[in-house]
Amino acid sequence: MTDSVLLDARNIVKRYGSVEALRGASFQARAGEVTALIGDNGAGKSTLIKCLSGAEQPTSGQILLDGEEVRLDSPTTARRLGIETVYQDLAVAPELDPAANLFLGREIRRRGILGRLGMLDKAEMRRKAVEEFKRLGVTLQSTDVPIGALSGGQRQSVAVARSVVWASKVVFMDEPTAALGVVQRERVLDVVRRVRDQGIAVVLISHNMPEVLSVSDRIEVLRLGVRVARFQSPDTRLEDLVGAMTGALTQDEEAA
Repeated sequence: MTDSVLLDARNIVKRYGSVEALRGASFQARAGEVTALIGDNGAGKSTLIKCLSGAEQPTSGQILLDGEEVRLDSPTTARRLGIETVYQDLAVAPELDPAANLFLGREIRRRGILGRLGMLDKAEMRRKAVEEFKRLGVTLQSTDVPIGALSGGQRQSVAVARSVVWASKVVFMDEPTAALGVVQRERVLDVVRRVRDQGIAVVLISHNMPEVLSVSDRIEVLRLGVRVARFQSPDTRLEDLVGAMTGALTQDEEAA
């Protein structure tokens, strides 16, 4: 593990009218690690991730990337800075094949006049897609069928791969194994581990505590809009996480 903080959110406040969803929340993610962000419903996880991925702008607070303060005023800005997000609803195009999904919005055009006319280089996209799937350990029953014909685990693996291919800094993964079976879940978690091993900061949002403990390096806990605990996963028990999430674990008892 590394001590290099890649993404550093400090005292993030987010208000929606009179509702304060984040009350000075802080969060850190390091390159080459999986940092889990956990908390009960209403803790502020989704709001914080929206602020860190450009989907929402915080009311106040600082966001630093590689030590430099950044303003993530849109998801496009976040992507330009190397931040990608895998959403729980997958956001894939079911009628397109895996390669087309991988390059969705970033299609490769053919050279010359055909490219200027909008013709896509499907062969090159497929070649590069096969390379990336192999690099990330994504195994598909076929790369020629619409992604909607693949299993849930394979569809999610493609969604994860699409974000990872374009991310150079941080990947947020919002419940990436939700609604998957045991075998499919483990395959997706294997992809998550491969992403981490390539030096990207992976932020995992999950309600599955055994999964969090098995795949994460560090865990940060939100409760009522603030960070209340930070843990090193190898030294943490399930009871510690539940205690921090519910308030049964006091500040003096929290792991550093």
